[in-house]
Amino acid sequence: MKVLVPPIKSQGIKTKLVPWIKSIVPSDFEGAWVEPFMGTGVVAFNLAPQRALLCDTNPHLINFYSALAKGIITAEAVRAYLNREGALLLDKGESHYYEIRERFNQHHAPLDFLFLNRAGFNGMIRFNRKGEFNIPFCRKPQRFAQAYVTKIVNQVDTVAKILRTKQFVFKCQDFTKTLQEVSAGDMVYCDPPYIDRHVDYYNGWDDLQERRLHVALASLKTDFILSTWHNNDFRENQYIKLLWGKFNILTREHFYHVGASEDNRNPMIEALVVNYDPYANEEQEYRQLALLEQVGSYRVK
Repeated sequence: MKVLVPPIKSQGIKTKLVPWIKSIVPSDFEGAWVEPFMGTGVVAFNLAPQRALLCDTNPHLINFYSALAKGIITAEAVRAYLNREGALLLDKGESHYYEIRERFNQHHAPLDFLFLNRAGFNGMIRFNRKGEFNIPFCRKPQRFAQAYVTKIVNQVDTVAKILRTKQFVFKCQDFTKTLQEVSAGDMVYCDPPYIDRHVDYYNGWDDLQERRLHVALASLKTDFILSTWHNNDFRENQYIKLLWGKFNILTREHFYHVGASEDNRNPMIEALVVNYDPYANEEQEYRQLALLEQVGSYRVK
């Protein structure tokens, strides 16, 4: 499948894992798609359910996509903005990046957030304890060449078209509050910061948070998928056995481009933790086809 890449990037984005995640989503769920940790929104935008509740504690992510959903941000506005600021970046160099960063930390304009996200070092999103964006410049003054601007504009336009035809709600709130809004029939997808891993996130993530999430998900009366890490070449995620072992756990290797040097970019075994049988529908369909073949009612064309 062709995967839609959203306009906001981050390290750890699930772009390459979308087909795998999509393959285990029950095809018959009729409720809302709920994400307590929206992040870039790559999974929700690719599944494109009719209804979705997308939440995050990072207000800048929510502000950007809320503005896009309301038509405040448009593809045309993004092109004009990036062309203007890209020309200034090319003329003034990295000093212009830091001017935008200071302006964003004062006024929090969504388009400035997009600029910083696409011109900051290594696609990182990180904030200091004061809530200020503090990623340095990527040192590429020519960053916003026309081809790159068009790529971002197309990403914005594709997401905008999805939002015009779907019922997507964006909220800035803690994951516990989001999970309290889940109804029977909804499908929950959680992609929290990875415990015991170096992560760049609006808030920290520690043992207490992981345990709070475990309690909240274990008490749900509906299906959920949790993205986390299983192991790498050096160590294992102790919380797989400690907290998540009673659920179904699927694994797959994934390579992360995280870190400034090649030595820090290593393969990881990803885990999807689910509280249902992800292959139940597939097995049921197989049994039905086998039965039809036996009675002569099924023909392979």
